Amino acid sequence: MAASMYIVVEGEDPGFDIFVNGQAVARNEDALERLAKRLGVKPLLEFFSADENSMALLLEQGIANPDWANHLPQPQWYDASHGLVTVCALIEFLTVEPAALGPEAEPVLVELREYERVLRKTAGYGLHWHVAVSWR
Repeated sequence: MAASMYIVVEGEDPGFDIFVNGQAVARNEDALERLAKRLGVKPLLEFFSADENSMALLLEQGIANPDWANHLPQPQWYDASHGLVTVCALIEFLTVEPAALGPEAEPVLVELREYERVLRKTAGYGLHWHVAVSWR
């Protein structure tokens, strides 16, 4: 079962493509968290929030307990500029030091650049975002 860390932008349709693959980021989340802390930025999972849509996906995939859906807190939304600080710091470091993730550096960089594209659009539209996780 593969996990994916993807971006949710507030609102029904933000008016732009928010797709990010997120599988390489999810596979390497532990290493990326340590790296973010070393770089002095928030780890990506600190932007995580569960919402009804992501919980519905988990229920559909048989991962979540249906009782969870009845006790979900309100989704947390984050300023896109704060996410950009993390994503850009990780991109900058891994571009110079790809050995930090070995053969996973290139797929992670591709996905971090997807995150950067979506977060720049999100910031430009004045919207907020969070990370969600899916297992397939």
